[in-house]
Amino acid sequence: MLTMKGFWIFIIAVAVVGAGFVIWYISASNKLKAAKVKIDESRSGIDVALTKRFDLLTKMLEITKGYAAYEKFTMIEAIKMRSGMPLSECAEINGKLNEIAKAINVAVEAYPELKADRSFAALQATCADAEEHLSASRRAYNSNVSYYNQLLVKFPTSAVANGLGLRAEEFFTADEEKREDVKMAF
Repeated sequence: MLTMKGFWIFIIAVAVVGAGFVIWYISASNKLKAAKVKIDESRSGIDVALTKRFDLLTKMLEITKGYAAYEKFTMIEAIKMRSGMPLSECAEINGKLNEIAKAINVAVEAYPELKADRSFAALQATCADAEEHLSASRRAYNSNVSYYNQLLVKFPTSAVANGLGLRAEEFFTADEEKREDVKMAF
């Protein structure tokens, strides 16, 4: 039979073990909840990246289309001006236009990143940047999902996860349609 001193030692030992279990349970629960919050945060990062990508691509595409339309309009106007002139004036203006064209060709050879080339290059750079940002967001999301799912299957946190009814999260995978490259038409 236990003595009074032994009884209190037993009660204190049970209380310490019980308190340790409660502290461990709360710690494991908080760890799982923090991992879940990181998943939600990274999912939001994907949404932000998708929005940024859409906005940038839409703006750059419209700018490039507008510039291409302006160049086309300028050429059409130059042709119209030449077609309504008498032959003598047309020859004179054609000679001046040829001189200007030669000067432009020299400038384009020396500085290939002029006007339209800059618009198209900027569109390409913006596309690449947006895609890289989106890819980084997806990698962060999948990394957080991996960590969370590992917590769910590792003992002893798996016992806490089962007690809380937590389930594994799915990794980000692109739809078959989204795996294809975006087609841009001018």
